[in-house]
Amino acid sequence: MSIPPVALITGAGSGIGQITTELLALEGCRLALVGRTESKLQSTIDLLAADIADPPETMIIAADISDQRQARAAVDMTVERWGRVDILINNAGIATLSALEDADADLIYQMFAINALGPLYLVQRCWDTFVKHKSGCVVNVSSMAAISPFPGLGVYGMAKSAVDGLTRAIMTEGATHGISAYSIAPGAVETPMLRANFDTRSLPTQNTLTPENVARVIVDCATGRRTEDAGSVIPIPSPGS
Repeated sequence: MSIPPVALITGAGSGIGQITTELLALEGCRLALVGRTESKLQSTIDLLAADIADPPETMIIAADISDQRQARAAVDMTVERWGRVDILINNAGIATLSALEDADADLIYQMFAINALGPLYLVQRCWDTFVKHKSGCVVNVSSMAAISPFPGLGVYGMAKSAVDGLTRAIMTEGATHGISAYSIAPGAVETPMLRANFDTRSLPTQNTLTPENVARVIVDCATGRRTEDAGSVIPIPSPGS
């Protein structure tokens, strides 16, 4: 009888992260749900209980992954409970509209701390367990903004470009240990983060992706159905783009 893999998902309380968590549950993964707001993570647990007859083992970890100590603790808690991490989904992110010339030091730091440094902290902490078990898969949620920045999302796109660089670095340094990595670069996705920046008049819903559109690609990578794309950036353009 095979041991169910352990997946750690950041930003698991809403949007892409919530749907990814549900799809990984259907794949039989044990799940560590990480996010800053415990009540949102609990809503994902409630969703699993409502939609899945026999949901897998789960745990909630309230943490801000932009803080290195909290990011490391999230991995440590997962390994303490289940002895390993097999899949790391770096989904947590933040986007704030700002012209390049108006982006102050605090905004720049925030964009990079959450979108780029947090994923790096988690990868670093997972590395030992990946090497120990001679396998590991990292899926980084990047953005089309890293490929073709929308006006006002230049700093966000820069941070997501760093995530793409992390994907390539993981492949370079981890291949001999059985570690793979992917970047998923969606366009506009119908999430609370998107609607905090764009209303439906400026960006109609018919021009956006659903969270499920993106989550299915993430899960295909995490479960080995897209191994040919390992190390690359997988674009998922918005409808009509």
